[in-house]
Amino acid sequence: MERTELKELAVFDGMMEANIVKSKLESFEIPCLLKYEATAHVFGFTLNGLGKVQLMVSPDDFQRALGIIEAEEIEAEPEQEAV
Repeated sequence: MERTELKELAVFDGMMEANIVKSKLESFEIPCLLKYEATAHVFGFTLNGLGKVQLMVSPDDFQRALGIIEAEEIEAEPEQEAV
């Protein structure tokens, strides 16, 4: 089985918004993964970057997913693809 590296699409300050955006992308059949430290889930807050939640997607889905979150005006910290 081939392993695909994932790319960070956006970063959120909490699990709730990250899960909402994840569900939205999955409704467009874009598989994604939330990457986070246990602190975000256990304590429910962020402190100096600890507890941030990263939304990860396949590089093949990156541009489409970015377009979806931008069209929905989702307030996150989207990662811009290097030119």
